Amino acid sequence: MGTFLTVVILIICFLLGAVILVQNPKGGGLAAGFTGGAQMGGVQRTTDFLEKSTWYLIVALFVACIFAGIYNGNRTVDVGIDDALIPEAAVPVQQEAPVEAEPAAETAE
Repeated sequence: MGTFLTVVILIICFLLGAVILVQNPKGGGLAAGFTGGAQMGGVQRTTDFLEKSTWYLIVALFVACIFAGIYNGNRTVDVGIDDALIPEAAVPVQQEAPVEAEPAAETAE
């Protein structure tokens, strides 16, 4: 499920980037290429579509990130510092009791 959410977030990000790049900051954007349709109101519809799709993608990205955070959150109770991150000098060395060699078992011949 975590991989699926990550893929969905990436797809939404690519779509959002494409929609934003198509828009023109002056209001023309993709609609500026359709000068013939400007007389019929096609430009306004394209601009409205791009603006609405931007907002829908932003909301979808926000919701997907919230779900990914909930699903991929900390699943363990131990939230302490990982021992791998602590330098060697700071970790107290635990000395184990020396293991005494067991006497060799006598073999019956």
